[in-house]
Amino acid sequence: MPIQAVIFDIGNVLIEWQPERFYDAVIGEDRRRAFFDALDLHAMNDDVDRGAPFRDRIYAEAEKHPAWRDEIRMWHDRWSDMATPAIDHSVRLLRALRSKGVPVFALTNFGVETFEIGRAAYPFLDEFDRHYVSGHMRVIKPEPLIYDMVEQDCGIAPGALLFTDDRIDNINVAAARGWQTHLFDGPQGWADRLVAEGLLGEKDAQ
Repeated sequence: MPIQAVIFDIGNVLIEWQPERFYDAVIGEDRRRAFFDALDLHAMNDDVDRGAPFRDRIYAEAEKHPAWRDEIRMWHDRWSDMATPAIDHSVRLLRALRSKGVPVFALTNFGVETFEIGRAAYPFLDEFDRHYVSGHMRVIKPEPLIYDMVEQDCGIAPGALLFTDDRIDNINVAAARGWQTHLFDGPQGWADRLVAEGLLGEKDAQ
């Protein structure tokens, strides 16, 4: 089935998201490992991605764990230092697709407030034809409901959607619904896929 829209994840596809790298630089790898072992930080972040108020959720977690209060608060106070830098080649691919008239959507696990911070830092996040942001939708990948919500909203058959994401669990649920998928492991592989699908020429994909 011909592809009618291309869907990008954002974290680690268009913007690097590496909290471990940030904490390694700030508190050292040994303390970071102890920190991540002691707390379920990704569950905390999932709550934000589901729409929980960003500062309130992080600061409440910090009060539960006074030994790690400063480190937990950094998840809020220095979030923009974790969500960096942009993956420039992927941004070029986004723009190349749009220049060819290919509809391009974002499907991302992002909090309401964090997405606004991201938009301010990375204007290309406003260049999508449609945004599917988990914080506004109140459901996160890889829960099937979020994929169903995308299908219902865009009205495009699953087999005509091409979706890239860096997490295999997110990819597997989309593929099970009939979406065409690409596990993102770097922008060059994604560029090659877009060329192979006939959506971009080789020069466009550079």
